[in-house]
Amino acid sequence: MRTMAEVETRFSKVDFLEGVTSFFFAGIGGVGMASLAALLKREGYTVRGTDASETPMMETLRALGVEISTDLNPSDRDALVVTDAIDLDSTPGVVGHGGLLYRRSQVLGWALRNHDVIGVTGSHGKSSTTAMIGAVLQHAGLDPLVLIGVEQSPETLNMNLGRGKWAVVEACEAYDALRDLSPKIAVLTNLEPDHLDYHGSYAHLQEAVGRFLARAERVLVSARQPAAAAFANIRTNSTMAEVDSPVEYEPYSGPIGVIGDHQRENAGAAVAVAESIGIPFVEALASFRGIPRRLEVVRSQDPVVIDDYAHHPTEIRASIAAVRQTYPGRRVVAVFQPHLYSRTRDFLGEFTAELNEADFAVLTDIYPAREDPIPGISAARIAEGLTVPHRYVPSRHRLALDLPAWVEPTDVVLIMGAGNIADCVPGILAGLDRGETKDVWVVLGGQSAEREVSLHSGRSMAAALRRKGYNVREVDVVDLLLSGRKKLPPRPDAAVLAVHGVKDEDGATQGLFEILGIPYSGSGVQASAIAMDKGLTKQILGARGLPVPQGWLVRPGEPLPDLGPLTRVVVKPNEQGSTIGLTFVEDVAQLPAAVEKALAYDSACLIEEWLVGMEISVPVLGDLALPAVEIAPKSGQYDFANKYIPGATEEICPARLSPEVLAQVGELALSAHRALGCAGATRTDMIVTDRGPVILETNTLPGMTVTSLLPKSAETAGIPYDDLCVWILEDAIRRHGANR
Repeated sequence: MRTMAEVETRFSKVDFLEGVTSFFFAGIGGVGMASLAALLKREGYTVRGTDASETPMMETLRALGVEISTDLNPSDRDALVVTDAIDLDSTPGVVGHGGLLYRRSQVLGWALRNHDVIGVTGSHGKSSTTAMIGAVLQHAGLDPLVLIGVEQSPETLNMNLGRGKWAVVEACEAYDALRDLSPKIAVLTNLEPDHLDYHGSYAHLQEAVGRFLARAERVLVSARQPAAAAFANIRTNSTMAEVDSPVEYEPYSGPIGVIGDHQRENAGAAVAVAESIGIPFVEALASFRGIPRRLEVVRSQDPVVIDDYAHHPTEIRASIAAVRQTYPGRRVVAVFQPHLYSRTRDFLGEFTAELNEADFAVLTDIYPAREDPIPGISAARIAEGLTVPHRYVPSRHRLALDLPAWVEPTDVVLIMGAGNIADCVPGILAGLDRGETKDVWVVLGGQSAEREVSLHSGRSMAAALRRKGYNVREVDVVDLLLSGRKKLPPRPDAAVLAVHGVKDEDGATQGLFEILGIPYSGSGVQASAIAMDKGLTKQILGARGLPVPQGWLVRPGEPLPDLGPLTRVVVKPNEQGSTIGLTFVEDVAQLPAAVEKALAYDSACLIEEWLVGMEISVPVLGDLALPAVEIAPKSGQYDFANKYIPGATEEICPARLSPEVLAQVGELALSAHRALGCAGATRTDMIVTDRGPVILETNTLPGMTVTSLLPKSAETAGIPYDDLCVWILEDAIRRHGANR
């Protein structure tokens, strides 16, 4: 942040610019710097520059012959020009520079020394007013030089490089940049406390603006801004300058191509300028269509979306009022990114009051610009005071993902802020335009011991969804993220998870898709993690009164438990999602080897009583229990080989149980699904013993291979495989849309 002390002591005198032939711009890609660089290049000066990142304007400058590179440094023969965002004590190329050093505003004022300058200042409306005045002068054939503080297009930068005598420029009060301009005509749109991080107090801000007005031959000020008009009269009449009394202008009532009463005030300034120099204005204002991000309609069909630069409470009030006036009866959704921690602190109550004028408000992260965070200051503080329905989205990157779920078809969405919220607009528009789900990732592979099974499941599901007309991409997330690829595939509408096992089914992959904001199939992060932990699952289900087997959890180095009268147990990894690492122990002498085998796959293993009975699996789709599948391995033991080798196990659906027991196991599967907080499709494995059914575990991402149990059960229930895959996909879209 530029300080008053730096402004007064660190920069060279403008007089020294006479005789300079070469300029170097540090931060040349910025809006104001690029336009000034282009102006100096046109005037025959050598211009070079650097910037930390590429911007669209830089290519335009290169086409004009400006040398730009990230590793360029100025020579001592260059006049070095810096923005107020450049730190003088740490920026390479600036530190140690032995030549002339200037602020952009100094060089701009010097470059305009042979022009009649119309300088526009004020707390709000500078860019729009400057653009309107420029349009009026251009329409009158005066070929003005126009410099606006907002990017219009890479080709035109933010200016019109006219060769006439008039120059229309913004005179920014931030950091007292207007001190370097000497206007023939000064326009004061309004004046409120702002940029006090630099000026320190409203009185100091007024002094800076007053000095600017005192240098003008004529001062124009809005009659609808009494505080500004009174201030202008005092400042100009108390100076020794031979100036006329300020001219107070009224809002323009004629045809104008932009919306809002505040824009009519801005147009009033353009009319006052036109009348001062004797040129027409009606046609120019009628055809004026505004500038980017000043109530710019970026989507005209419903829901309407408007992008706006408003970042001060007064501007928010004016923008919401303009939208209500233009779209009467519509619900207004105000999306706001605060600009600066200090401004948020200083206007906390005012921001809340103005955003309460909307029907629905969305707050996102503060754009810090040049500031460090201030303890206790957050956009959430604004949200806390809102009485209208609202949401707080801590990261602006989530706006494109979350906002469409909150917007109704006839809403007007007003996106406001002076930071980088405009970068989110294309994503928001894409989200609102997104209709039916078409682009789908089928996530397969992964890094667990069940990788090969996942590949079979994923490829089967991908083929089914393709048959149903979806655009499917098979994605191995682990390979994608760890292979060093720089380019990710296009963002999908949804992801179908066909992965199994640790770090794939246990919440890790689900968490990634939560962060990305991509709807995904299966249970959420917490339920996935709990269900993968068989020991924790047993505790939760047991606490709910559901039947679970007796068991012990063993970690490396721990002594083996006393099994009491049990001689036959089952040993398996605690957090593997399949039969990998499983051993049927028929004699306690085999227990150490079985535990060692299980611990090779996990950091803990589960020893459970070997229950005798019919092994079944009961799938659940949402709130519906599907028919139980009876599992009858030909060898008598349902291990990894018997589970996945076709023909090794007979799978009978529905299971050969009485109607009463079938209903009972269906209810148990639903109870386990709900107790663990699961969603989508699950499959709960049980043993039906002579004392009744006992729950073994719940799988949150059941296998979907040709030998898998869920597809077999669904087919018995009259749901073909392809339709089952579509249900899983559409369920993900429904649930994640509702969650947002």
